[in-house]
Amino acid sequence: MGIGASPRVVWEGLPSFYKLMGDLFPPNWAVLPVLVRPAVQTLQMALVGTTQGALLSVPLILLASRNVTRQAWLYYGARGILNLLRTVPELLYAAILVAAVGIGPFAGILALTIFSVAIIAKLTSESLEAIDPGPMEALEAAGANRLKMVRYAVVPQILPAYLSYTLFVFEINVRVSFVLGLVGAGGIGQLLLTALNLFRYQSATVIILVTLAAVVTIDAISVRVRQALV
Repeated sequence: MGIGASPRVVWEGLPSFYKLMGDLFPPNWAVLPVLVRPAVQTLQMALVGTTQGALLSVPLILLASRNVTRQAWLYYGARGILNLLRTVPELLYAAILVAAVGIGPFAGILALTIFSVAIIAKLTSESLEAIDPGPMEALEAAGANRLKMVRYAVVPQILPAYLSYTLFVFEINVRVSFVLGLVGAGGIGQLLLTALNLFRYQSATVIILVTLAAVVTIDAISVRVRQALV
């Protein structure tokens, strides 16, 4: 079964591509003041979604780590939940949640929360399984319960990785939150969809440039903070 890939198809599509590129310029900078509030709303979606996801991921991190959870059914159950959560793309989460709670940023925040839980819990639990077992074994030999072992042996070792992964997911969520607007989840992506539907390509160019500036700025800040943590 072919996929229709052919140099001839690319060649025939070049005139339409060049026309679209021509329609995107010059940018319509007059729409810039209108973009401030949706851009801030988009960043808020990413921040709230990441924060909620990071907090909700904590129980799953512990349950999905073999060196912390001794009960096999809890371990495999947590792993199964994480696999299930990662299977569904964030855009599909957003589309489903828009249908469930209505168009707007709340659906986007819920989608980002689920996505954040899946990624943070997966990455952190794997780091947790690689920590030094010495402190846990010493506390266990001294008669400490599981809660104290987590508090004094696990948390100090895993906290930098947990914070680093949370910042990494925040970077991703900023990019994703701009896209979620395309399915009605609020933010600046919704304005981009409207501009494209109304053939206002020069306004769409400004929206894309604002998105690019925000993503690059946050990426640079996040990388520096993560380098300081790890």
